[in-house]
Amino acid sequence: MYRIGQSQDIHRLKEGRKLILCGVEIPFSKGLEGHSDADVALHALTEAILGALALGDLGHFFPDTDVQYKDADSSTFLLFAMKKMREKQYEISNIDLTILAEEPKLAPYLIQMRKNISQWCLTDIENVSIKAGTKEKMDAVGKKEAIEAHCVVLLYSK
Repeated sequence: MYRIGQSQDIHRLKEGRKLILCGVEIPFSKGLEGHSDADVALHALTEAILGALALGDLGHFFPDTDVQYKDADSSTFLLFAMKKMREKQYEISNIDLTILAEEPKLAPYLIQMRKNISQWCLTDIENVSIKAGTKEKMDAVGKKEAIEAHCVVLLYSK
């Protein structure tokens, strides 16, 4: 049996924060605003997995009002979703993740991002696709005020 999940997330850019995407710290003058490390890409992936399992959204398990998640590494959330996935006896078939940002250019970091996700998700790197795009100077992302991520994940039962 197969299950598909999809999600999207967006966070504002803010001075004085580190920019972390898929666990990679990217040199940039701004980072993403959020309760945790605000890794928008891992948030979208985690929620896509939870959605595929019909378990709800990220905020259900990790509310932004809970102080224990303040500045938390978002890989913690992904590993939680992976545990739930394995408990339900599913595996990753493939992940398709798109990160939208006008700046910085993400191409130099995509391979490391794919490696990180493949390790956390216990799948081959060939099963992890990450694409970087822009919003052509439209909306908050296009105006360099935010970064957005969209993810689709396909799971299969063991």
